Amino acid sequence: MAKQSPAKIKKLRGEAMRAAAARKAARAASQNENVRGEADLDAYAEVDGPWREIGLAAPARRALIDEGLYKLSDLRKVSLDLVKDLDGLGPNAIRILIAEMKKKDLSFRK
Repeated sequence: MAKQSPAKIKKLRGEAMRAAAARKAARAASQNENVRGEADLDAYAEVDGPWREIGLAAPARRALIDEGLYKLSDLRKVSLDLVKDLDGLGPNAIRILIAEMKKKDLSFRK
């Protein structure tokens, strides 16, 4: 096989970089659908009852549901650090969760 010229190598590298940038942009756009207000709020309303009962705000409820945590006992599977790192859970939501878990004698995973 013949050696490719520097111009050909540069052209192929540019095409590969543009394709990678396009894939990255498409992935970012699909991940940011919820950020732009296109979230299906009815889907959350069907499963956020336990979180609504303890008084969590909507962003905190959505963050927990997106993480697969549908009720208070599900928090035993995760660490407090993971919950604190979720977008949408502020200090007030963390305080509410900890207080409710203490009432039910539950604790976060170590």
